Amino acid sequence: MKYCLTILLVAVISGNTMANGSAERLLFGDTHLHSSYSFDAYLNKNETADPDTAYRWARGMPVIHPHNRARVQLETPLDFLVVSDHAELMGVMRALHKGTAENDDLGLWGNFKRWITVELLVRSIENKDAVAAFNAFLPPKPEGPVINPVTDPSNKLVSSGENPFGDTTATETTAWHEIVDAAERYNVPGTFTSLIGWEWSSIPTGANLHRIVWTPDGAEKAKKFVPYGSDQSQYPEDLWSWLQQTEDSTGTRFIALPHNSNLSKGYMYADKNLKGEDMTLEAAMQRMKWEPVSEMTQIKGDSETHPTLSPDDPFADFETFPFYLQAFNEEFVATPADYMRGALKSGLRLDAKLGHNPFKFGVVGSTDSHSGLSSPDENNFWGKFARDSTPETKRGKEQLGGSGSTGWDMSASGVAAVWAQDNTREDIYAAFQRREVYATTGPRIKLRLFAGWSLTEEDLHAADFSARGYADGVPMGGELTRNENATAPQFLIRTEKDPVGGNLDRVQVIKGWVDAAGRETEKVYNVSWSDNRALDSTGELSAVGNTVNLEDGSYTNDIGAESLVVVWSDPDFDPDQRAFYYVRVLQIPTPRHSLLDAIALQIDPPEEGPSTIQERAYSSPVWYTP
Repeated sequence: MKYCLTILLVAVISGNTMANGSAERLLFGDTHLHSSYSFDAYLNKNETADPDTAYRWARGMPVIHPHNRARVQLETPLDFLVVSDHAELMGVMRALHKGTAENDDLGLWGNFKRWITVELLVRSIENKDAVAAFNAFLPPKPEGPVINPVTDPSNKLVSSGENPFGDTTATETTAWHEIVDAAERYNVPGTFTSLIGWEWSSIPTGANLHRIVWTPDGAEKAKKFVPYGSDQSQYPEDLWSWLQQTEDSTGTRFIALPHNSNLSKGYMYADKNLKGEDMTLEAAMQRMKWEPVSEMTQIKGDSETHPTLSPDDPFADFETFPFYLQAFNEEFVATPADYMRGALKSGLRLDAKLGHNPFKFGVVGSTDSHSGLSSPDENNFWGKFARDSTPETKRGKEQLGGSGSTGWDMSASGVAAVWAQDNTREDIYAAFQRREVYATTGPRIKLRLFAGWSLTEEDLHAADFSARGYADGVPMGGELTRNENATAPQFLIRTEKDPVGGNLDRVQVIKGWVDAAGRETEKVYNVSWSDNRALDSTGELSAVGNTVNLEDGSYTNDIGAESLVVVWSDPDFDPDQRAFYYVRVLQIPTPRHSLLDAIALQIDPPEEGPSTIQERAYSSPVWYTP
């Protein structure tokens, strides 16, 4: 019997017409922003952009840039923000440099060594040479051949408790309370949401396993603990155990967001943990409790997929970041466990094996800016660090601790989009828990998705579109199981361009499944496009064109479309086959920050970054399970 999966797409958002209790508001924010309280931000010349500065910038207020001291401002304010400073040495660099650290007595020799360390720190800042200081606080290079965490039997990833500054708990606690207090000051329910959080920065032998941890709860609970850092343990399982213990003892709720899986050296979404143990049902359930969403696009590149992993996807080579934070003479190698699409496919296989999918996550974008300024816009991008925030300082040796990348490589990305009932901590947390969130690389592209067994084209065009979607289906991030009375589910999707951005080029549906032979398979479908183009005999679509003027950095919306409408049927649908579907929306080409800065400097565009970019949005998937 032939089955058909129907996906309908249109480009008009219906406003706030959702039913009571459903998600009525589309919010844009950043769940990953560092202030001067992060040690690496401070070492890279962010000495003044504190949490207050970060919140004022996010709300659209003018602020002073921490490095060039210019007045800067965000054109389109955010709806929510997490100031997520590193747990490791939180506030310590700032306090040591300013002389406000709450030091313990290490004895004559210990205090002398600490004084020497602080003097070297101050000099590194003043001499604009933060590479050595940055690397001093990263895990050391292993002796001999690079240690593979999976084959290391010694549990070396748990801290020995050594700290060159002695016991910094008091200083870190003070910093944490100041960060919490700032969040409380700027939280205005219904208008702007400040969420309390931090970053756990595990990087065993250079494999990026960082997580952003945040809570919807307030100061009363947040001040009952000090954030858990990778200086206590670099094992994700230990972080999850700490989250459970802290929830049990304080009642605090948490969400952990993996980020930069593209730099994880094959470990972020692996079948085995760092101790070499196979994924178990218990581990899969534990992971999904704490990590229902992943950050998959940001300043250090895009983590959707890689051109070597998705050779049939012409848009796979997007903001590819080919550098490790610590390379140890390693060449960059992409693996399926480093990217979202590979993880979603392996999750289907593990679901069949374990009875639970450890990688059934939604997606968001965020910046990971360390300048205190959440700046994902190409024409208002302020870099990764304060040091690389100006055109003239983008090719410095200080970027990313000497990893080889420069400010030209960095992406002006991304944004977390949330469908919530209101702009409050509780409603944003609820949206993350049900995965009704999505990622954009910067533009405020609107995207909505419902899936169900009885949705119709009439529902798609109805004034109460969302109410019908919730009543008869599930939103993005949802799950469908077999319906014996239906031939196939219907997916209703609406999307529209950023009001101040580029037009839309096309809408694509990305499907992943595991076939009868156990092969993890994917396919990209062009399902709607602009400008009366036509698919060729292989199903490919010609490029939309490019209106960017390379001389002055301008572009026009003479190509593309503000809206796209289509009914699409999946010829590969199989009711006996696990699958996921997500939507990717592409803009027309627009100028990248590298072109704009090159024009300002009156130089040729740098080789590190393209001159134009096709910004995009990615929905959280919908899963089908027989």
